[in-house]
Amino acid sequence: MPEPDGSRKDPARRKKKEPVHSTVSQICPPPRRPLAVADLRPGMENQRLGLVRDSMLQNPLIVKAELGKPRERSCSLPGVNFNYGLYIRGLDGGVPEAIGHWNVYKQQPTCPQKLTRNYIAMNCGAVKAGLVTARENVLYRRFNDIRISDQDERRQKEPPTVPPNMTFGIRARPSTPFFDLLQHRYQQLWVQEQKTAQKAIKLEKKQKVVLGKVCETRSSLLRKYKPPVKLDTLWHMPRFQKVGPHLDTFPTEADRQRAFRAHQEERAVRQGTLRMGSYTHA
Repeated sequence: MPEPDGSRKDPARRKKKEPVHSTVSQICPPPRRPLAVADLRPGMENQRLGLVRDSMLQNPLIVKAELGKPRERSCSLPGVNFNYGLYIRGLDGGVPEAIGHWNVYKQQPTCPQKLTRNYIAMNCGAVKAGLVTARENVLYRRFNDIRISDQDERRQKEPPTVPPNMTFGIRARPSTPFFDLLQHRYQQLWVQEQKTAQKAIKLEKKQKVVLGKVCETRSSLLRKYKPPVKLDTLWHMPRFQKVGPHLDTFPTEADRQRAFRAHQEERAVRQGTLRMGSYTHA
């Protein structure tokens, strides 16, 4: 019997790996500070020969990124005790003073509204006093300045009368008739309207009165009559009216017509402007 291999370990005896807890610095590493001369080591990309200053490592045009590391910041950061943001200096004492008492702004006195003049009452008083001219009315208004009081009924606006069952706002849109849409109800109504319109047009055409044939009268015939135009012959000089031909190469008129017919038949295959030249090549 082969002995069991001692190198094999029982899975139950395997040690459980302890969970690795990441530190805060590993999860949120601190911001990379600018590179300094003290941080330079032999073999680094930013190693300089000769006189080296910290300002050389803060120039973004000169500093180089190290292999496998992000580029260092070229600007210097303030110290640990520096607070970023806008600092507002408290001028009201802060929270203790706010809890101790409450600042209440006093209401400013409102200016009394100047009442409008009651011209109707002043005009009535001037008429009763017997004043009719413009100057007398001006003097009367200067010494008897009557104003409309706030308690006057004409200055008090009554609220508009609104029925008790009135509902304010916008009316709700009626619900969409899905049942009519699924049954194509609107299509059927449109087809019925078109058929009704076509029937009405046909009925209107049938009801039209067909007038009989209109009899022609003498005046209508004279209106349509066009007198014939007599075509006069062209004018010729009298000395050339009865002059016959000087040359006649055909013995008879029949020979002349026969020659013209032959010329018309051969016109398509002859050359020349008048088609009287030699024959064209086939």
